[in-house]
Amino acid sequence: MRHQGVRQVVVLTGASGGIGRATARLFAGRGAAVALLARGEAGLKAAAKEVEELGGTALPIEVDMADEREVDAAATRVENELGAIDVWVNDAFTSVFAPFMQIEPEEFRRVTEVSYLGFVFGTRAALARMLPRDRGAIVQVGSALAYRGIPLQSAYCGAKHAIQGFNESLRAELLHDRRNVHVTMVQMPAVNTPQFGWVLSRLGRRAQPVPPIYQPEIAARAVVYAADHPKRREYWVGASTVGTLIADKFAPALLDRYLARTGYDSQQTPQPRDPRQPRNLWQPADEHADFGAHGDFDERSTRRSPQLWASQHHGLIAAVAGAGLAVAAAGAAVLARGR
Repeated sequence: MRHQGVRQVVVLTGASGGIGRATARLFAGRGAAVALLARGEAGLKAAAKEVEELGGTALPIEVDMADEREVDAAATRVENELGAIDVWVNDAFTSVFAPFMQIEPEEFRRVTEVSYLGFVFGTRAALARMLPRDRGAIVQVGSALAYRGIPLQSAYCGAKHAIQGFNESLRAELLHDRRNVHVTMVQMPAVNTPQFGWVLSRLGRRAQPVPPIYQPEIAARAVVYAADHPKRREYWVGASTVGTLIADKFAPALLDRYLARTGYDSQQTPQPRDPRQPRNLWQPADEHADFGAHGDFDERSTRRSPQLWASQHHGLIAAVAGAGLAVAAAGAAVLARGR
């Protein structure tokens, strides 16, 4: 965080749609200078217009996160035009909806390069500038799928697992060196973003988030909070994320069988997939059309997450719970003495 009255400089990757787009709006509302990194020209222009209208300063940059030279050049441009980077948020990704053996090797490689190495390259570009100043925060937008893989998303799950391991390793190094640069990860639930209608899919039916579905504004609030409080190892968003991660920890084999039974149907609607659906893999889906932050599931999505509040206030909850236990213990003692 910058001192009060000093403009915050934020870099958002994957900023033209979904969680990245919603997060850009929140930072803009605080008057931040927001560098928007994405591939699609139309999506970037629309995101930049929103940032300016909300009171922020926008710097849209077309960049392929799989190219480390483009990423580093973008970071240099941000610092030259906006100033020292305070917060870097990694959110860019792509995916393929298909059983593993129906994903071509070059497609799997592309998902990995964008969705995993893009985070690595973004983090490296941020650290190269933050470490000499010994200040800054990096937020990795993760997923419950960083811990628990599900069918039909092997490339995406593999990338999120890789980010988790990479982030843990880096965090330990920064703690060892006692640096004032922090990395944290936000594990997301199913979110109503445009990805389900714009990624490469070989499913027979239309792809959907696994219910319960959350609106991207909930995810964005979690990202901004994590950027403001980056010393926490990670944040969990949504009760479904908590349930998934706990189930995976204590009953992973049972969860394997449950997902084998339910994982195919729960990720598809009854409607057939549109064969003309964009393929946001080699070329951006939002090059000529803006998709915004929301997907097609507004009517089935919630804007509330009591669990998010609980995650952000776990210290208060623990204190209240401890006080409650103390009161209960004292009451029990009084009753015991009166017997």
